[in-house]
Amino acid sequence: MRPIDKLPHLASGSRLLLGTTRTSRIISFSALFFAVCAFGAVGVAPIAPDAADLPVKKITQNLDLPKLDDQIAALEASEQHFVREEKVLRGDTLGALMLRLGIDDNEANNFIKTDATAKGVLQVKAGKSVRAQTNDEGELEWLQASLQDGTDKPSRTLMVTRDASGKLSAAEVLSKLERRVEMRSGNIRSSLFAATDEAQIPDNVANQIVSMFETNVDFRYLQRGDHFNVVYETFWQNGEFVKTGKVLAGEFSNVGKLFQSVWFDEAGGNGGYYSFDGKSLKKAFLKSPLEFTRVSSGFSMRVHPISGQWKRHTGVDFAAVTGTPIRATSDGVIESVGPSGGYGNLVVVKHWSNYSTAYAHMSRFASGIRKGSKVSQGEVIGYVGTTGWSTGPHLHYEFRVGNEPRDPLSVSIPNAAPLASNDMPRFKEVASDMMHRFALLRPERQAEIMKLASR
Repeated sequence: MRPIDKLPHLASGSRLLLGTTRTSRIISFSALFFAVCAFGAVGVAPIAPDAADLPVKKITQNLDLPKLDDQIAALEASEQHFVREEKVLRGDTLGALMLRLGIDDNEANNFIKTDATAKGVLQVKAGKSVRAQTNDEGELEWLQASLQDGTDKPSRTLMVTRDASGKLSAAEVLSKLERRVEMRSGNIRSSLFAATDEAQIPDNVANQIVSMFETNVDFRYLQRGDHFNVVYETFWQNGEFVKTGKVLAGEFSNVGKLFQSVWFDEAGGNGGYYSFDGKSLKKAFLKSPLEFTRVSSGFSMRVHPISGQWKRHTGVDFAAVTGTPIRATSDGVIESVGPSGGYGNLVVVKHWSNYSTAYAHMSRFASGIRKGSKVSQGEVIGYVGTTGWSTGPHLHYEFRVGNEPRDPLSVSIPNAAPLASNDMPRFKEVASDMMHRFALLRPERQAEIMKLASR
C-alpha cells in the first residue's frame, strides 16, 4: 500500500484524537464549575445566631387578683350540689345511712319509710352501695340504689327523685350493666368447691361447671391433681359487682382426661354447651340423680339389709341426707308416682324408645309431679328419704332398658344431636376465641411465654 493511502486514515485519526481531547476538557471544566457553585452555596448559607447573644427584654405587669370576699359571695350566690356514695353496713338504719350520705331531710326520710316503692332502700343488702345528691342545705335531690333478687332475674335500680316543685317520687328501672368476661383456673386438692373458693370463683359459676360436665365427669370421684379453667360473664354497675352471668367456656382435666365445653346460642334461639368440634355435651341421661353424694350400694349381688338373704341388687343406692333434691336424669313422662311396697315412695319416668328410670325411698314428691306430667332433665321430682324397705336415708336408682334393670354407672349413654351445618361457621369463631383464652390460662403456656420473653 502506498504512503499516500494512509493519509486519510491519519487525518481521520487526528480528528478523533482532537475530538476526544476537546470532550475531556469540556467535562473537566463543567465539573470545576459545579464544584465552585457548590462551594459558593456552602459559603453563603446563613448561620443561625447564638441564642445567648439575643437581646432579652423584661416586662413587668401588675395583675389585679379577685377579692376573696367577692369569691365567697359568688359561691354563696350559686346553688351547690353534692354527690356522695356509701356502702350499706350490717345492721344499718335508714337514719344512719342518710347521715353518712349528707342528707338532712325529714320529708325524704318519711317518704322512704312510707312509700311502697321507696321502701326498697331498706332492703339493700349489706356491702352494696347507695348514691345520693343533695343541695347545700342537705335536701335530697335524688337517691339511687341497685336491687338484685337473684342471679337469674334482671337487675333493677331504685330511683328516688325530687322534681322542680319539690315533690318526691320513686320508681324502679332496669339497670344498665357493664358486661365483663373473666377467666379463672383452679386445682383440685380436696373438692371442687374448695378449689373454686381458693380461685375466688363465685358459687353460681361453680354450680354451672358441674352442670357443664356432669354427664362426663363424676364429681364424687375427683382426684388430687385434677384441674380446670373457666371463662364466665360478670356484670357491674358504677364499678360495683352486681352478679355473675353465664359460663362461656370451660375445660376440666379429670384423671388425666381433658373435657372441654363452650356455650353457643343456636340460630333457633336455643343455647347449649358443645365440645370444640360442635358435638353436644348434653347426654341423654345424667350420671347421677343427685348432685353430690356417694354410692352406698352398687349394682351387684348382696346380702339384703333387712331379710339377710343374698339377693341381686337391681339399682344403685346413693347415700344422702333426708330432703336432698332428686333430679330426673333425662327428659320424659311420669309413668307412675306413689307408694310401692319395698320401694316406698316411688317415681318411675318413661323416656323415649324403651328407656325408663325409677327413684325409690323418697321422703316426699316434688309439687306438680303426677302421672302423665312431663319432666325435663335435671328437674327436681322428689326428695331423699327412708320409706319402704330402707335402713337409712338414701336414694335407690334404677336404669331400665326394655323394663330390664341395667347398671347406670356402666351403661353406654348416647349424646344429643350435634350442631346443624349452617351454625358451624359462627360456632367456629366462638370456639376459636375460647381456645385462645384457654391457651392463656394454661400453666405450660405461661411458662412458654416467660421463656420466649427472656430471650
